[in-house]
Formats: sequence, structure tokens, C-alpha cells
Amino acid sequence: MSAAAPTVILTDIEGTTSSIAFVKDVLFPYARAALPGFVEARRHEPEIRRWLDAVALEIGEHHHSEADARDEAAMQQLLAWIDEDRKHTALKAIQGELWKEGYAMGEYRAHVYPDAVEALKRWQAAGHGIHVYSSGSVPAQKLFFGHSDAGDLTPLFSGYFDTGIGGKREARSYRHIAADIGVAPSHILFLSDVVEELDAAREAGLRTILVDRRDDYPTPRAAQANGHAVVEDFSRIDPKAT
Repeated sequence: MSAAAPTVILTDIEGTTSSIAFVKDVLFPYARAALPGFVEARRHEPEIRRWLDAVALEIGEHHHSEADARDEAAMQQLLAWIDEDRKHTALKAIQGELWKEGYAMGEYRAHVYPDAVEALKRWQAAGHGIHVYSSGSVPAQKLFFGHSDAGDLTPLFSGYFDTGIGGKREARSYRHIAADIGVAPSHILFLSDVVEELDAAREAGLRTILVDRRDDYPTPRAAQANGHAVVEDFSRIDPKAT
């Protein structure tokens, strides 16, 4: 393996290790349906209170004299953000708590493609550090891989990053990740199904692969890959040869 070969794998989740359908058709609807009851039952807990107050402040409802009305407005805004697929920090934090309850109650198991499970295990055994970078919060990521349909996969990962470190389409986010991990950007291989994310990572000096799964993208996207290597599943990825 050459000195420039990647020693760290950085992977997205949705559309990469796991199906878009699971997040879209299972997790998001569960969070939306459970949100009103969740807010009512847990709004006085400090961590939930913190995020509800942050939303109320953002939408200009923080001066409302009635706490019930203020929380109702915040809850309606959270529902709207779910419908918009808005990547908002407060929403992600509350969704993470909602999903934690769902996992604990056995309402669902997170989907991870079998080829991803096999490759992640192989890469870890070969000494490659594996990190996650997803728009979902770090706690939600840990819940996801801790309650997967392949069992608890969290021992495979060395670290997790969410948009608290920066947006996924911003090159500086990947520079920050490389600095946090403690390796040169050229020693990181980033896997994602989103070309714009890969563009940002490449600008920061990372190596990149577009994961173009037919289950998630029926029409091949090699022509739209903007120069990134393309694979249809993890079995085709060899970090040493990238």
C-alpha cells in the first residue's frame, strides 16, 4: 500500500450503508406520528426543553405568555421541518430521542445492506479506521447502528460526525473532520450517494467514491458522477487500491 493510500473510511448512511427507503418510509413517519405525544410527555425535561425553547426563539414565539401555546407552536414548526426534510439541529436532536424510544420498544430495526456489513467488518479487521458522517445527529447514528438488522454494529466504528462540524456540502467540514481524526485529508476515503458531498470532500483533499445502489437509484448515475469513482455496492470497494 502506497503512503498516500487511505487509512480511514468515512461513510454516509442513507443511500450508502443503508437504504433511503428505511429512513424515508420508517424513521421519518414514526417521528412525525409520535412527535405530539412526545412533546406533551417530555417537554419539561431539560434536554427537550432546551430544544423546544430554541425553536420557539427561532420562530419568534419565545415571548408568548402561555407555555402551552409556545410549545404547540414549536411542535408545529418541528412537524413542518419533518415534512420539508429540513436538516435542523433541534429537529435532529428531538428525532434522535424519538427514535431511541422506537428502537427500545422494538418498533423497527435499522436497515444496513449486507454488503456494507461484510465490508465494514473486513475493513476494520484490516486496520482501517471507520467513521460516520451523516446529517442525522451523532446519538441518532449510534442508535441506528446499535439496533441494526445485522445486530449491534457500533464496535466497527471509531467515531461519528454530524452537521455540528459543518454542512456536508462544504469543503471546510471535511478539513475539520480530517483534523479531528488526526490524519491527512488524502488518507481518508469518503463514501456517499450524493455527488455534491463528494465534490466538497474532494475539494478538501479527500478521496471519494459515489455509491450508486440500484435499490435507491434505479437509473445509473455514472454520467453525473463528476469524475468520482462509482460503485454499486461496498463489495467493489478496495481501500488499498483507491
